[in-house]
Amino acid sequence: MYTLNERMKTVDLGGGVTRKVLSYSENLMSCEMTFTKGAVGALHSHPHEQIGYVISGAFELEEENAGKQIIKAGDSYYIAPNVMHGVVALEDSKLLDIFTPMRKDFL
Repeated sequence: MYTLNERMKTVDLGGGVTRKVLSYSENLMSCEMTFTKGAVGALHSHPHEQIGYVISGAFELEEENAGKQIIKAGDSYYIAPNVMHGVVALEDSKLLDIFTPMRKDFL
C-alpha cells in the first residue's frame, strides 16, 4: 500500500487543527496532525495505544500522572490506552500520530 500525501483528504477539526489520515489497516493507523500556534488538542483519552513524532514545531504535552513536558521537532512520545492527554501548540507545528488498533472514528 502506498499513500501519496497530496491525495489524502485534510479534515479541519476547528480551532487551528487539521487531520490527515494516511496509511492504515484494521490494526494500525498513521495520521498527520497540523496545528497553528496556540491551537489546542484538548485533554482526552481513547482505548488505542498511541505513539507520536513531532515533525516540526513545538508543543506542551500534558499526560495524566506525568504532568506537562515541552516537546519539539525530533521528539516522540507514547500514550498508553485510556490515559488522559492533550497538547498546546507553542508555534505552527506538525505531528505524526500512530495508533493501534486503527481509529475507526477517524474514517
